[in-house]
Amino acid sequence: MITSQLKMEELVHKYNVAAPRYTSYPTVPFWDNDKFSSKDWTDQVYQTFEESKEKGISLYIHLPFCESLCTYCGCNTRITKNHQVEEPYIASLLKEWEMYIRVFQGERPLISEIHLGGGTPTFFHPDNLKMLIEGILKHVNVAPGSSFSFEAHPANTKITHLQTLFDLGFRRLSLGIQDFDPHVQFVINRHQTLEEVEEVMLNARKIGFESINFDLIYGLPKQTGATVEDTIQKSMRLAPDRISFYSYAHVPWIKPGQRHYTEADLPSGAAKLALYNLGKKLILEHGYEDVGMDHFAKREDELFIAFQQGRLHRNFMGYADRFSPLLIGIGVSSISDAWGAFAQNVKTVEEYNKCIESGVLPVVKGHLLNEEDLLIRRYILDMMCKGKVQLQGNGLLDEQIIAELSDLVADGLVSITGTLVQCTIAGRSFLRNICMAFDQRLLRSRMQNQLFSQAI
Repeated sequence: MITSQLKMEELVHKYNVAAPRYTSYPTVPFWDNDKFSSKDWTDQVYQTFEESKEKGISLYIHLPFCESLCTYCGCNTRITKNHQVEEPYIASLLKEWEMYIRVFQGERPLISEIHLGGGTPTFFHPDNLKMLIEGILKHVNVAPGSSFSFEAHPANTKITHLQTLFDLGFRRLSLGIQDFDPHVQFVINRHQTLEEVEEVMLNARKIGFESINFDLIYGLPKQTGATVEDTIQKSMRLAPDRISFYSYAHVPWIKPGQRHYTEADLPSGAAKLALYNLGKKLILEHGYEDVGMDHFAKREDELFIAFQQGRLHRNFMGYADRFSPLLIGIGVSSISDAWGAFAQNVKTVEEYNKCIESGVLPVVKGHLLNEEDLLIRRYILDMMCKGKVQLQGNGLLDEQIIAELSDLVADGLVSITGTLVQCTIAGRSFLRNICMAFDQRLLRSRMQNQLFSQAI
């Protein structure tokens, strides 16, 4: 209940400020890069590896190549139709992985999770994907119940991609749909037909994939309530196991491709929130459950089961049904997480290959978490994954957090009982704003303008 009786439009106007997505804490713009070195990183990797061997490692592999630029995209990509880039890039990935294997000092790591992201992983020929994964797996043991997943463009994902990756242990597939409306697709330069998506779905189900996710976006240029409703209804007929229905991040100062259209083409504020509420209503009506921020899953899907059991985790790949203290990211711009430290690779293919050829890890920046960072990280993770935070009795820090939450409490978005902070039903649409009240580095800096996309 919104206790201050503000209308939703007023709340949107009040809270529609630049806000992080909180796939990490501290967020990347607030990393202390000047206090970080490659040796710090490898030392932390080995320490976390030693302390959490039984939990296994999560591995993220960034495959940046795309044949065309989707103008809405905020990912680090390389646009090319030259498929001769595939094998040299895979060779570099495997050399980087071998560098990490050496960090483990001869012990075979246990792999709990592999995710292929992009870019467009299905840009790569199936034989080259096989060469990559076999090269990764020859150095490791695979954990029972491991989770292997990949992102795919419906327009270029062939049955040979699906069968090859299935044979290598992949059981989860994420399809980048975004929107089915032809006009919206034209503006964002992202083209796939309903028939192409359906063919990939049918092939994946026939082969044996256990969980299929749709990525859908609200707030895209030229979207209306009618186009969003049509996209959701078509998605419901295809019945994916999971849906990520997330906000378009308009950051043209970072991604110039987004200047293909203007702010006038974008639904904003209350109109954008109305698109989300419409889509969410339709998704829930079709039997999906609300899981975390902007994620939905069928009750039998492992993501919802993890949410119910309190095992839901959030990292640079989004929400996950498991927690691995050590997440290694390889490839251009990949971000790694050793719980007590973060590291990010160089952002261009040329820089990346130069580092690999020189025999050095391509890490360009990072952050070592202090005690306060670790505590705030846990608070933000709990709010993102559980919708509630139990403050740990840290005196002045807790008092400051409660003070920062006061407006959110008055507006009915948060409730506080003793040291328990809970997000209300109304507050779920403002989860990023709630997490900002815990973010000590952001609060101290007050320099968030032009760093992040709008919260709504």
